[in-house]
Amino acid sequence: MSAKDELRQWGYSVSVQSAAPAASPSEPMACGIKPAADHNFRYGICNWKDMARKSFFAILGASILSIGFAQGKHQGQAAEGSEGLLPLRSIQHNAFQVGEKLEYVLHYGFMNAGVATVSLKESPVDMLGRKVLYASAEGHSAGAFKAFYKVNDLYESRFDKDGVFPWVFTRRCDEGGYIINQDYTFLQHRHQVSTQDKKQFSVPANVQDMISAFYYARTWDLSNVQPGQEFTMDVFIDNEIWPLRMRFIEKETIKIRNGKYRCLKFQPLVQKGRIFKSNDDLNVWITDDPNRIPVLVQAKILVGSIKMELSGYSGLANAIARE
Repeated sequence: MSAKDELRQWGYSVSVQSAAPAASPSEPMACGIKPAADHNFRYGICNWKDMARKSFFAILGASILSIGFAQGKHQGQAAEGSEGLLPLRSIQHNAFQVGEKLEYVLHYGFMNAGVATVSLKESPVDMLGRKVLYASAEGHSAGAFKAFYKVNDLYESRFDKDGVFPWVFTRRCDEGGYIINQDYTFLQHRHQVSTQDKKQFSVPANVQDMISAFYYARTWDLSNVQPGQEFTMDVFIDNEIWPLRMRFIEKETIKIRNGKYRCLKFQPLVQKGRIFKSNDDLNVWITDDPNRIPVLVQAKILVGSIKMELSGYSGLANAIARE
């Protein structure tokens, strides 16, 4: 059953204006992560070593999508089966627009390890008469790193234009032969997520996926942000609800290979002792302008260091804070 058919089955009105973006080449399959049978599940500490092994771009995702993992996961709740439809939010922002494209280079130590592109388009599909945006993030290994570890990752999100919350999320990853295929349908009116293996999860209102989280975080009001101030959201990842927490550190002007930028420095609050020794080991710099795009990410991990730099951009909604 397609995502549109599943949304219709759950009582959603789905209209198609024109041909949809091309579907991902691979077919959906179970990701191999199973919740408890009754959906009342409690999670233990994440095995970060295993996560890193399964996904080379886990750090890239954590960085570019502004996802820093807190000390624990939320406990899921069983659905009550209410027929009532819950209200959907709308928020005002001017952080991004259709046509935006961001490009990044990932360095592992002294090696150019990968490249990533994040782009935003108008979706031809409306949900309940609400406009939908189509965002994609592609990551590929590069340079000498590609010779011994090939990575081809594609993340896609179709999220609400006015509310900046997801409707449909897909993940197609091939990392050294390790395959990850995920399909999530977000039933936002019911606070539920349906997965490719027909599991149903109860989630908080306006829960995000890995891609929509990147765009929603950019809508936060940072005009009067103070050092130590924290921002939070809930993200549904690998059949689990992760609380994202980001702490503002300071304003700083930084220089990278393609120029100098005025930035806001943040630290995601991370799980210590797994990939990172402390919160100081992961830092994210975003532009100090209404775009709020990540410019630089530096991460010291237990097996080395990773740096991600903005290498190109186009179609921004606002002037960028570049000197």
